[in-house]
Amino acid sequence: MPAYLSAEILPGELAQIVESVFAAMTNLTVTECETPWFQSDDRLTSAVHLSGDWNGAALLECDRRQARSLAGRFLSMEPPDTVDDVVRDVLGELTNMIGGNLKCIVPRGAISLSMPTVVDGTNYSVRICGTALQARMAFQSEEGVFWVTMLSMQPADEASNR
Repeated sequence: MPAYLSAEILPGELAQIVESVFAAMTNLTVTECETPWFQSDDRLTSAVHLSGDWNGAALLECDRRQARSLAGRFLSMEPPDTVDDVVRDVLGELTNMIGGNLKCIVPRGAISLSMPTVVDGTNYSVRICGTALQARMAFQSEEGVFWVTMLSMQPADEASNR
């Protein structure tokens, strides 16, 4: 992982944002951990795009059971039995909150945040064209491990060399 994220967002700042969003919205204590990211058929991925004077994306990935549990915690109800639109909406909203907090600390001009996109299925991969991995951080809670990934747009000359 690089020492700094694009636009001078420190990994510690990203960790603090994730920890505060999860504490406020799900009443979960989450801490950064060293669990490596791995491909899984049991995962949902939510993404928001940041665009303007800085361009990139924030992704949140967790397993299906964890997504259902997060929805229950977020909405103060029993977790849904299946991954449904409510679960997808909650995962998207958590990602939106992470992105919104990142937008506030990027030390450049105006940045817009997209509506969240949630990918749900098996044997899929997510590729956001023109971006480079800036950081992928694992977090642990009583609900399990999840990952937050930051991508940034590559300069045109770097993207053309790929």
